[in-house]
Amino acid sequence: MVTEPRKPRSTRPQQAAAGLGCYVLPGGVPDPREGLEQGRAAERLGLDALWIGERYDTKDLPSLAGALGQVTSRVRIGAAVTHPGLRHPMVLASMGQTLQSLTGGRFVLGLGRSAEWRWKAYGVPSPTLRSLADTADILRRLWAGETVTYEGPAGSYPQLRLPQRPDVAPPPLLLAAVGPKTLDVAGSSFDGVILHPFLTVDGVRESVARVRRAAERASRDPAAVRCVATVVVAPDASEQEEALAVRARGAGYFSVSGLGDALVRANGWDEQDLARYRSQRPLVELDGLPADKNLSRQQLSDLCEGMPAHWIPTAAVTGDARSCAARLHSYRAAGADEIILHGMVGDQIAALAGHFTADGREAADAR
Repeated sequence: MVTEPRKPRSTRPQQAAAGLGCYVLPGGVPDPREGLEQGRAAERLGLDALWIGERYDTKDLPSLAGALGQVTSRVRIGAAVTHPGLRHPMVLASMGQTLQSLTGGRFVLGLGRSAEWRWKAYGVPSPTLRSLADTADILRRLWAGETVTYEGPAGSYPQLRLPQRPDVAPPPLLLAAVGPKTLDVAGSSFDGVILHPFLTVDGVRESVARVRRAAERASRDPAAVRCVATVVVAPDASEQEEALAVRARGAGYFSVSGLGDALVRANGWDEQDLARYRSQRPLVELDGLPADKNLSRQQLSDLCEGMPAHWIPTAAVTGDARSCAARLHSYRAAGADEIILHGMVGDQIAALAGHFTADGREAADAR
């Protein structure tokens, strides 16, 4: 059989896919250098942003963000997310303004709470909603040139000050959220919210509405609070690729106590179904240990057989690239200012990005 030679990949950037970003290095990775080419590829595709989900092994946030800033020139580079409990406010403030300077104003700092088990294992206090809000206030005051004295849930700091500040605006501060109280804090105290993966379109719509109501109650401009939806995608994927990118990821998230419950409630699903899902033997035998750290990808994917059939299809985006792009525009129509693609990277999302851009252009022309 004669096959056509593969066409060389264009190095020219496509028309910008406004409102579309992607993770680099999704999941666990042994070699972080792969993220640099993933970042270059995303910029070639015309994406707006690159996002880093920090892990405390080979995915150190400032190292990756600094490197990505030097191999790209246009895309924003965001943390989605890091945790303030492991970095003193002075370190966070220094990191944020240094990366903002290195990237020419393209850095975005996203904070999150993570899970209770992590902080117990690390021997540090678990972040609270109040401590997160206060941390955001401390950072803003430091970036404004103030000397900060603070005593409260975020810690005890007699005198904090940044001796040098770059001639660049401070980075926007976003908060990762899924539960109603955290959404309220994002709206009242942060510049925006990063919504958790595996929300349905309706789940995103309700979450965005709650964030904007909280902003309004805090006498802030609701429209100025940026709402970022994270959507797990597997366009034009094989069954195996979809199992790894979508099903295994979803199985891990829904198994986590607190997180899975919040996702189910946000989506308006039956909590009895979640209890049945968690009653599967592999999860019971973990006795509370995180499934994504202790089960194989195949085991995680197999757990999805114990879920209601509609969960994964309505809370993730799969199928051909054109239909996936249409689903993403549904999330935009639900109020998301931006979408982070999760699960696949680089050339795996090229066709999806192209259709998303074309669909957006057609919609704009129609208006």
